[in-house]
Amino acid sequence: MAGYLLARAGVPVIVLEKHADFFRDFRGDTIHPSTLQLMYELGLLEEFLKQPHQEVHELRAVINGQAVPIADFTKLPTRCKFIAFMPQWDFLNFLSTHAKKFPTFQLLMEHEVVDLTFDQQRVTGVRVKTPRGELEICADLIIGADGRHSIVQARAGLERQDFGVAIDVLWMRIAKKQDDPQQSLGYFQQGKLLVLLDRGDYWQCGFVIPKGSFDDNQSTRSAAISKRYR
Repeated sequence: MAGYLLARAGVPVIVLEKHADFFRDFRGDTIHPSTLQLMYELGLLEEFLKQPHQEVHELRAVINGQAVPIADFTKLPTRCKFIAFMPQWDFLNFLSTHAKKFPTFQLLMEHEVVDLTFDQQRVTGVRVKTPRGELEICADLIIGADGRHSIVQARAGLERQDFGVAIDVLWMRIAKKQDDPQQSLGYFQQGKLLVLLDRGDYWQCGFVIPKGSFDDNQSTRSAAISKRYR
């Protein structure tokens, strides 16, 4: 999105993507009303909504067996009064396709930033690993969008501010049958939370656990299986 906006403003920009494509399963797939509003203001909304997606105007959850509405988007002062569910790779492909229409935009796939280049204490560019070997790209501005283990952040000596997250999420797929009933988004039961996303031919499921308790859950599961089949 930053690359799109810079190129739209006439700024020459290069987006470097480590992988050969955008396909990453179990990523954030919710396009919120505020994001949809931005798409409208950019003149992209009409075409965007022609892409395969799901629209959710109300969120419902099952809490201890009782179906409860937990969010109603129909009252929002936005163009789209719903959340759109779309695989992240489809969203990024859509955005990059439109960004490429600007002559100042370049997207280089399989280009992994491995270091920064310096002129004394000033950052002047990045060193990039590609299928054809390493190269250097000079730029006046470097935006580090390379995640929690950011090379850009580490090499620039920037301090990270960690706000902490109290949960982890275990993601999994469950096969979907034609006669499966329509599911609520979330299930709360005795302090446990299960999230279900309808992917058309399968369910993407997220099981929320306390932060750092994955090993404990694995041990409990192993013990339960052992007891069951002993």
